[in-house]
Amino acid sequence: MGPFQTVPSRLISQLYCGLKSPAAKGTKICLTMARPSSNMANFREVFAKAKHIVVISGAGISAESGLPTFRGAGGYWRKWKAQDLATPQAFAYNPSRVWEFYHYRREMMQRVEPNPGHLAIAECEARLHKQGRRVMVITQNIDELHRKAGTKNILEIHGSIFKTRCTSCGVVAENHKSPICPALSGKGAPDPETQDATIPVEKLPRCEEAACGGLLRPHVVWFGENLDPSILEEVDRELALCDLCLVVGTSSVVYPAAMFAPQVSARGVPVAEFNMEITPATNTFRFHFQGPCGKILPEALAPHETETVS
Repeated sequence: MGPFQTVPSRLISQLYCGLKSPAAKGTKICLTMARPSSNMANFREVFAKAKHIVVISGAGISAESGLPTFRGAGGYWRKWKAQDLATPQAFAYNPSRVWEFYHYRREMMQRVEPNPGHLAIAECEARLHKQGRRVMVITQNIDELHRKAGTKNILEIHGSIFKTRCTSCGVVAENHKSPICPALSGKGAPDPETQDATIPVEKLPRCEEAACGGLLRPHVVWFGENLDPSILEEVDRELALCDLCLVVGTSSVVYPAAMFAPQVSARGVPVAEFNMEITPATNTFRFHFQGPCGKILPEALAPHETETVS
């Protein structure tokens, strides 16, 4: 695969969630550019002209609200990494442990609030909508903080922790109960010395559909699972239409999302990365702004002097 080639859009729906590129070993799904610019004034000029903006967000923006990313040093729950628990195999082997992990995360996510980065994106979307311009958020996050901030146009490619799916009948339902079931009350402590609760499977969250009662699982995409083809078709459409792409708080290592922005950049569309550190994709983008999203995004997405409400 040459440096200017991208994965054909028709293949995206066949991709699964993982930490490595689905491309053949030794290939790259990006193009090489000169060192990206950090000139905010130049970015603002591009922003002012954009009619269809796509924002790709990852765990970094939620980390600024106090949520752990489970990446890098200290990225453990008890003695396990997220990728040890967020798999169909882990759930089949020990559903009690996996539900403890997700109960801990649900409780944390219910307590935190959107930060200025989330709010800046939501305000920008609402403001530009009045001007006949579009903002679409494509998020890898399962915490619903973008929704909580007021974002309307959003594709949650990895699902939501506040939805469940029945392993028997397949029904998907919203669920914001705290705790999600009585047996999980007070459970899920992340400390390494904490022992598993070993909750009997019949006491774990169960389907409330008539005559079902099947075991529920979080309606999220686990490592090794296929992403929803219908959502990825929408993603593909948005990426094809956008004339500006923002990459916000993502490490660009989880696929297939790590391919989205390089695909856009490969066809000459400006991409701006906002992150605490450089990533494997940084040098494929036109702009890179290093620092907290909550500090930089409000400035980047503020009303431009040329804006007029239509």
